[in-house]
Amino acid sequence: MTTTEATLAAELAEILRIRSTDPGRIAAALRERPRGRVPAGEKLMVIAADHPARGALAAGPDPAAMADRRDLLRRCVEALARPGVHGFLGTADLVEDLTLLGALDGKLVYGSMNRGGLAGASFEIDDRFTGYDARGVVGSGLDGGKMLLRIDPADPATARTLEAAAHAVDTLAEAGVTAMVEPFISRRDPRGRVVNDLRPEAVITSIAIASGLGRTSAYTWLKLPVVADMERVMAASTLPALVLGGDVDPDADAARAGWARALAIPSVRGLVIGRSLLYPPGDDVAGAVDAAVEVMR
Repeated sequence: MTTTEATLAAELAEILRIRSTDPGRIAAALRERPRGRVPAGEKLMVIAADHPARGALAAGPDPAAMADRRDLLRRCVEALARPGVHGFLGTADLVEDLTLLGALDGKLVYGSMNRGGLAGASFEIDDRFTGYDARGVVGSGLDGGKMLLRIDPADPATARTLEAAAHAVDTLAEAGVTAMVEPFISRRDPRGRVVNDLRPEAVITSIAIASGLGRTSAYTWLKLPVVADMERVMAASTLPALVLGGDVDPDADAARAGWARALAIPSVRGLVIGRSLLYPPGDDVAGAVDAAVEVMR
């Protein structure tokens, strides 16, 4: 075991002790955490790791890549420590672990909210808010709440998700906290799997719907995929946006080229990337993060 691995093992043992015998310390650690801020004149780099709470553990060819929590935390700590990384997006369990590890000191933190649409479930589109709610985001001193909004015109459950997302936008805005909405037009393929429509016209439609949620859009940001004709896609809204990395692309250079094209659009304010940087081809987390940060520059 390397020194780094031994240190992490000791820190995780301390997290288990806190969770077992002193759980109130977690809320205190969140309150006392040095906060991050949106940097003036810079693009944002946010590391995402909210996939496991939907039962989505795959990354690249490994269907259980994110199943080992110690390994996932190690990768998150390494990514967050790289220069140019501004924040983290995750569910409460990961936010709390990383806070206790000190990895979120001085970082922006966004809580992942609706994780109830479990991957592959018959009720996947009924994406209930089973992670953070708006009160939890605000009470934990987080900088925003992120909600996935998959819109399937053929599934009546879409209406409940739309309504819940609108209420969350309202509540976050009342507290002056960012609502990050990740919209997709979705459908079920012949095998019954939910797939997102990434044609520019579909993404434009999803942006239009997401932009109109709630009583105000003053605190709403978008989280969007990189697709063809991004200039036309981004013209659909005046809201600031972060682009997502998606699943691990075996052609890392092509993925970075797509991010670079999107980042050239003024309303694209940065990147929110998870598996592509935490489980990159070649498994060099630090190198993958540094390469992505260089794209932003």
